[in-house]
Amino acid sequence: MALIVQKFGGSSVSDAEKIKHVAARILQTQAQGNDVCVVVSAMGDTTDDLVDLADSVSSKRDSREMDMLLTAGERISMSVLAMAIQEQGGKAKSFTGYQAGISTDSDHGSARIWKIEPVRIREALKAGEVAIVAGFQGFSFETGDVTTLGRGGSDTTAVALASALNADVCEIYSDVDGVYTADPRIVPRARKLAQIDIESMLELSSSGAKILYIRAVEFARRHGVPLRVRSTFSADSGTLVYTTKPGDEMEEPVVSGVTTDDTQSKITIIGLPDIPGKAAEVFQIVAEAGVNIDMIVQNSSSQDTQLSDISITLPHSERPKVVEALRSKQAEVGFEGVSYDDEIGKLSIVGAGMKTSSGVSAKLFGALARAGINIEMISTSEIRVSVITRASQLKDATRAVHTAFELDAADTAIIYAGTGR
Repeated sequence: MALIVQKFGGSSVSDAEKIKHVAARILQTQAQGNDVCVVVSAMGDTTDDLVDLADSVSSKRDSREMDMLLTAGERISMSVLAMAIQEQGGKAKSFTGYQAGISTDSDHGSARIWKIEPVRIREALKAGEVAIVAGFQGFSFETGDVTTLGRGGSDTTAVALASALNADVCEIYSDVDGVYTADPRIVPRARKLAQIDIESMLELSSSGAKILYIRAVEFARRHGVPLRVRSTFSADSGTLVYTTKPGDEMEEPVVSGVTTDDTQSKITIIGLPDIPGKAAEVFQIVAEAGVNIDMIVQNSSSQDTQLSDISITLPHSERPKVVEALRSKQAEVGFEGVSYDDEIGKLSIVGAGMKTSSGVSAKLFGALARAGINIEMISTSEIRVSVITRASQLKDATRAVHTAFELDAADTAIIYAGTGR
């Protein structure tokens, strides 16, 4: 008998018929002799609808009250799914994050999990019940308030519970059959991977792949939780995301996948004095704005002026406040100006085999050159190469690079829903 944690996203439980379908899948897994703990997201667009509701009554949303509001979506899903399982002859019990023993810090909207004590979950499983947990939420014992975990919170809930319960596997269900070599909505002949190492999955997630959220992947890597990405709407075995162990003798692919991100902006600090400490002052301003930077490129300073330019990329939603913060300190730091560009796109290739293979960069840049794609910024890690290009060219660039690395499949990928979650 195995213990399996299954997570179903919003598109999987978006209406009554899909909830009934999910209930049947859960009972099928249990009938195979497994204990099953389920984590659910809010139904369909419920979270977005609740945010819109809050905006319609308040110009300045209180973070505590927003957490109280938004956690209602997952509570609806968990209770309705429990009823659907009971209707089909199974036994199920639903739990909020607090009831599941998920303790967090008090940072409303982006709380981090401190510990999980799943006493009631274990009791339900021991009684032969399917334990259904509301994703995306926890409870701060410091303040006594409900909290939410932020973007990808249900994925994080599932992985954290799998770790706390010492589950055999954590299955993340979405609307595609697994992890693909590229987004099948951009590259129709993207190939499904049977397996991928967790380091490559972490790079894919951080570079824009939406199939798994980075916090969940990082949690799985830290705690050794095996993941399997599957579709709610097919019987395909999906993709195993594994942690490499000493003694494993698997040849890693040079490039596992190509991913894109069109949600970033580029900011350029123009005419920064090329003297020690000035770059530190710039990045301190960005840090005080509470923004994470993705890529950084600094031009060589002119011998005549001793001035240089620094370009950074960051989430588009954060661009206005960073530009404002930089301009407010322009005279103090002594740079000439700030410009920004919202029409950029990031393309990344990821693969653990890059560590031992040559010619990867040459093939990447050659493919982009043949497709007429200009490169504006470059960033690398041991198993990733990322480039910034025009947003309007991002899809063409992705298809060209995907083909150049021989990742195209013979058949068109199947997408069952259309939300990506």
